[in-house]
Amino acid sequence: MGKRILVVGGVAGGAGAAVKARRTSEDAEIVIFERTPYVSWANCGLPYYIGGIIQRREELFIVNPGRLASRFNIDVRTRHEVTAIDRSRKTISVRNLETGDTRDERYEALILATGTEPARLPIPGLDSPRVFTLVSVEDADRLQSFLEEHRPANAAVIGGGFIGLETVEALLERGIAVTLVEMMDHLLPPVDREMAEPLAIHLRDKGVRVLLGEKVAGITENGTTRKLQLKLASGNTVACDFVISAVGVAPRLDLARQAGLSIGQAGGVVVNDRMQTSDPDIYAAGDICEIRHLVTGKPVRVPLAGPANKQARVAGANAAGGNMRYAGSLGTMIVKVCDLTIAKTGLSEREASFEGIPHYVSYTHSQHHAGYYPGARMMTVKLVVDRFTGRVLGAQIVGGAGVDKRIDVIATAIHARMTVEDLEDLDLAYAPPYSSAKDPVNIAGSVAANIHRGEVDAIGPDELEALLKREEIQLVDVRTPAERNKTGEIPGARLMPIDQLRELAGELDPHKKTVVYCAVGYRSYLAYKILKQRGFDDVSHLAGGFDAWKMFHGKPQRT
Repeated sequence: MGKRILVVGGVAGGAGAAVKARRTSEDAEIVIFERTPYVSWANCGLPYYIGGIIQRREELFIVNPGRLASRFNIDVRTRHEVTAIDRSRKTISVRNLETGDTRDERYEALILATGTEPARLPIPGLDSPRVFTLVSVEDADRLQSFLEEHRPANAAVIGGGFIGLETVEALLERGIAVTLVEMMDHLLPPVDREMAEPLAIHLRDKGVRVLLGEKVAGITENGTTRKLQLKLASGNTVACDFVISAVGVAPRLDLARQAGLSIGQAGGVVVNDRMQTSDPDIYAAGDICEIRHLVTGKPVRVPLAGPANKQARVAGANAAGGNMRYAGSLGTMIVKVCDLTIAKTGLSEREASFEGIPHYVSYTHSQHHAGYYPGARMMTVKLVVDRFTGRVLGAQIVGGAGVDKRIDVIATAIHARMTVEDLEDLDLAYAPPYSSAKDPVNIAGSVAANIHRGEVDAIGPDELEALLKREEIQLVDVRTPAERNKTGEIPGARLMPIDQLRELAGELDPHKKTVVYCAVGYRSYLAYKILKQRGFDDVSHLAGGFDAWKMFHGKPQRT
């Protein structure tokens, strides 16, 4: 008989590790203990089930105990909770939740994949039966039953992260009015503020009441109407029929702590690249682990399905006698928000600043395929670049279509430690229905490479705002009068359309600080070149143009 491998937890981490262990060793005895009735389900699909996009509940279940037993010879014990680990005896204590019986189980290798649970804020009233979370199948069942029975008209969602945003869309699909409350000053906190601004605008256009910088202080219920009221720290209130708390998730670390395993500064179980914990006979995978960030090299927690699946394969293989390695993660993420998609990989600008990495950023606005082919949608690409080497450190993209393809290309480039000049040169597929001759990734690389090579001096919207506050400059708008009248302008700008700039440049002082801007950055780049070659000492162009400025400043001033 081979090794006895016990797995604590199902879903991506546990079930994936068990299956990989079987593929590695046909002789191993493999047992999964899962506290819920389900061994593996698509928790990422729960909001789409609530919204009716996924119509059959059964479609959420990836594999059942019968399939794991028949195809992989894995013993699955659902409704069994592991309560303790005895490392000296190499046993775990297991409680049968159906009968209440407890017994010890021996292991030679143990894999922990206990996952996460909804984070709970210290908010009075959060235990109301009309307050829901959406992390497990049981959560979805409870919410679905409530929606079908009570047919509520309006809801409040607390938290503007992934689960919160996906839940807002799900409720809109059901015709429910939604108020979204986020304590940060922007939605989707992992991305930079200006890149998230289009999400708030889009949701408001969809009828969502979006409250940013608001903290929930308490929840009360009207005993007569059963209406809930959210009391906000600002003094404002939100009335609704029910609440969904989507303030994030916390790793289930009780077992790891009880066993005395090392917990790191990032708040997860410490593992090496073989997914071994501080006890070499105990492995861990998924959301409870802290792993290496591929840009900074520092330990981070990345509670996402992609990394969890990869870690599970490594843990399962090595527990069964294999020798696989897990390099780490970039934290690549993507979320659909009604008709928009936003994605991130690597470091945000805020994270690069926190790490003390000298960097610069670039903004580009491109259509996701050839503009003359019907259906082209705009996307904004933000690159974060190492100031000295030109290495791509991170990217964020928001747009209507094609975002997934581009973020994956850039994630691959970051994994390979490519520079912006490499992005500029990438040979990417082109046909009018799919891209342009210069793909948005190539364009982003070219613009960032121009900055890296010193071909242009670019200034970001936030830098321009600070500059305008501290000194008087020549701010030149090189768009057309029609564009300015339609979309607004940056206060204090002089209008000099690019096609007339050569004639009008004499009206400017060549020795005064000058910043030029257009809609997206191309014409201002041309203007920069014109002025530079006419002897202007100190000229910059606005990275990303007026469109990037609007992402920082919301509604523009109109003439």
